[in-house]
Amino acid sequence: MSVPLMPATDAQRRHPNELPQGEALIREIARLRKELDAVVLAHYYQDGEIQDLADFVGDSLQLSQAAAKTSAKVIVFAGVHFMAETAKILNPDKQVLIPDLDAGCSLADRCPPEAFARWVAAHPGHKVISYINCSAGVKALSDVICTSSNAVQICNSFPKDQPLIFAPDRHLGAWVEKQLGRKMVLWPGFCVVHEQFTARQLLRLKAQHPQAEIIAHPECEASVLDLADYIGSTRGLLDHVKASAAKTFIVATEVGILHLMAKARPDAELIPAPPSSGCNCSICPYMRLNSLEKLYLCMRDRTPEITLDEELRLRALKPVQRMLELS
Repeated sequence: MSVPLMPATDAQRRHPNELPQGEALIREIARLRKELDAVVLAHYYQDGEIQDLADFVGDSLQLSQAAAKTSAKVIVFAGVHFMAETAKILNPDKQVLIPDLDAGCSLADRCPPEAFARWVAAHPGHKVISYINCSAGVKALSDVICTSSNAVQICNSFPKDQPLIFAPDRHLGAWVEKQLGRKMVLWPGFCVVHEQFTARQLLRLKAQHPQAEIIAHPECEASVLDLADYIGSTRGLLDHVKASAAKTFIVATEVGILHLMAKARPDAELIPAPPSSGCNCSICPYMRLNSLEKLYLCMRDRTPEITLDEELRLRALKPVQRMLELS
């Protein structure tokens, strides 16, 4: 987003605790980005206004790759905690900021490192593949990290006779098992957003829109994926909508992706799949803790900052680097 750079106003210097509003807020974020030599990375599930001003918008794999390549001195991560933590794993000498430190992840929270270590120890001889939606502690216990974009490729890089552990998403793991025809030991985690989609609700929606394509993220349950015309990562879903000749899509993932889908396909009707809670919405409560105001404040105050113990960072770095090499 191109915004004229302007110095702080006299009013802002006199009243530093007052938040700028509207276009002034956007200008202040742009000023701070230049002043800090910062890059703003945003996930597809962020509010559209954050996506519009970010330097780079992507899914977990794309964001990891962008974090690994950036030359900026400061990384401002508009996403959730494990994403910012991954950026710090890859960039120990850069300051990594996140707008809200409480922006966690249901998958990461349901797989504490201590419990995971005991579970891994109970399966000797297994290699450990962990979905990137996990803490640095879990990454450090893993042989390689994957994302929904490359999970099949990563799992397939191991010999067929090599026993595998897949964590922490049981639905993504089950989908990979089906694609490869091999069994893995699955940690029983799930995403609170994708877990809510049901086959029954999709069938009702499909009956109302018989020409619609159903597209779904592989974190959904198998019964939902069985109904999908296309299954893919967040980026994969976006790319499919761009390329498809269909005019109507039922989208079974977090609704933040609809922002760029609508920009790419203004001619298409985009219908968010309804979660089991009954509303016609599917919003990640963690992703939406971030806001433009918090983004500005974290850049102004240079906090909250992501920090990691160096020994833990180095152990977590190896499986992340392995993923980037294989991708």
